[in-house]
Amino acid sequence: MSRDWHEAELDRELTDLPPDLRWREWMRRIEAVLFASSTPVARDDLARVIGQGASIDLLIEDLTVDLEGRAFEVARVGAGWWLRTKPAYAAAIRAAANVGGQALNLSEFDLAVLAAIAFHQPISRDGLKHIFGKEISRDLIGRLAERDLIGIGPREPRRGAPYTFVTTDTFLAVFGMESLRDLPDMEQMEDAGLTAP
Repeated sequence: MSRDWHEAELDRELTDLPPDLRWREWMRRIEAVLFASSTPVARDDLARVIGQGASIDLLIEDLTVDLEGRAFEVARVGAGWWLRTKPAYAAAIRAAANVGGQALNLSEFDLAVLAAIAFHQPISRDGLKHIFGKEISRDLIGRLAERDLIGIGPREPRRGAPYTFVTTDTFLAVFGMESLRDLPDMEQMEDAGLTAP
């Protein structure tokens, strides 16, 4: 069955409902889509479940208010939205559920390389070598890519055209950021003693 056939089944406009119930149904549809997705959902995908002229931004705002006091929240991640558990419940989830396989399990050096990629992207392995003063292994790059924290960026415009690396929407989601603008300022990190001067 094609996607068009499924969309034809869905009454997006809900004209048989009064306006307040129509709005609530659209909110619930967005909530259901976000709940069912393991990755951030783009605006175009959400638009497929609501009526023409309905504001996704206003529906998301109302859903956010509706979820206040609950264990979940709507998070903006990259160009989409995601329904996630609030950070305050992380310890409870770890205590009660078998989520060990979902942990990043990255070493301190892996995280340092990931941070360098985030701050200097797009960056090649040679660029990382310049930052760390040593070769960065393909295995380390593979671990970060396997967890979908980094992806392939544009090739460098030099001999051999090496690949560069960039962070992904999963990186943003894992670290609770809407965009790369949410990365801490390098000067603030230096002032806090978190980087070498």
